[in-house]
Amino acid sequence: LSELGSESAKIKAMGIMDKLSTDKTVKVLNILEKNIQDGSKLSTLLNHNNDTEDEERLWRDLIMERVTKSADACLTAINIMTAPNMPKAVYIEDVIERVIQYTKFHLQNTLYPQYDPVYRVDPHGGGVLSSKAKRAKCSTHKQRVIVMLYNKVCDIVSSLSELLEIQLLTDTTILQVSSMGITPFFVENVSELQLCAIKLVTAVS
Repeated sequence: LSELGSESAKIKAMGIMDKLSTDKTVKVLNILEKNIQDGSKLSTLLNHNNDTEDEERLWRDLIMERVTKSADACLTAINIMTAPNMPKAVYIEDVIERVIQYTKFHLQNTLYPQYDPVYRVDPHGGGVLSSKAKRAKCSTHKQRVIVMLYNKVCDIVSSLSELLEIQLLTDTTILQVSSMGITPFFVENVSELQLCAIKLVTAVS
């Protein structure tokens, strides 16, 4: 899927995606939707009190692999839909909604808590620290896999703004996209995402 993501970006840039058979493209999109669905609701912030540290790390690695795979499927689907001169048949509502659902879930539950400690839930149920105290305690060290996911999600958000310029979406979908585009401005340490969100909000309006 990672290869498919980068190859689809090349084909889109070359402007030859529309030369592919529509039936095959639609079939690919439907398969991609299943892959997006696989990681769209997986929480990466696990805290199994009974597990050893090694077990928890293995479990988290497995989940991050599935979440990253779904991000690649999102990017591939969006690359297909935002390529020039694509037929109407490729703008499959379910696939678009699934991409938005995935992106929204992992911004809120995976990336914001990693980049801005105010979004972290205390696993031990302790008192809530003030946002300033939380931010002061924050470590800037990020796992490589989280940075990779963050960059992929930035690409998805940016590509969604291209899709809005091409295809009319339902009111419900527009509402989802709008809230997704506005939230990053209340999160710290996500300046690249905020730039992508500006494009998204501009495209909505």
